[in-house]
Amino acid sequence: MSTVLVAKSRTNGQRSQLTDIRMQGGIPAVVYGYQVENTPISVNSAEFMKTMREVGRNGVISLDLEGKKVNVLLHEYQEDPLRNEIVHADFLAIDLNQEIEANVRVEISEDSAGVKSGGVLQVLLHELSVTAVPEKIPEVIHIDIPDLNIGEAVTVGEIRGNFSCTINHEDDEPIANIQPPRTEEETPDGGVREENPPENSNDDKAEGEDV
Repeated sequence: MSTVLVAKSRTNGQRSQLTDIRMQGGIPAVVYGYQVENTPISVNSAEFMKTMREVGRNGVISLDLEGKKVNVLLHEYQEDPLRNEIVHADFLAIDLNQEIEANVRVEISEDSAGVKSGGVLQVLLHELSVTAVPEKIPEVIHIDIPDLNIGEAVTVGEIRGNFSCTINHEDDEPIANIQPPRTEEETPDGGVREENPPENSNDDKAEGEDV
């Protein structure tokens, strides 16, 4: 059963109105998509945060727009990093029986043979694009890698059959790998040089390249 979030219609427009909504504890938002015209709305900030904690980032929300219930997903949002507040939200109206694409956060356990041997877990894909009906989209894709050793990688093909959604990546695309342990070696001038830096290190930039 979808969690209900109450929304109010608003006029589309002036900055002063948006400021007033936020000052009164609301979030300016918009809803659009399946059988819904682009409609400016606002939702209560506290209720919005409570709803997102209950359903997760990709959970289905029943948006109550002045008595009309619309099934939606949180499509995008804007955050004020200084205040740690959501300042705008976009809701996508959906058909519960139609497949959609979504990005799902990847969570990888560090409990692996390679890490226990001193290796370093390097996550290459922090999100995966998936396709499924809305209620089959997972909140997070958790991957266990107990047998992964130093120098080895886990690929999309290896985890594809573990989830009830289609993963929109090639089978050979690596999700994470185990890098060799980082060691330090003293240089002739008395400094310290790091051995075996991560593969995606940006330290070795070409001379004259803008940083």
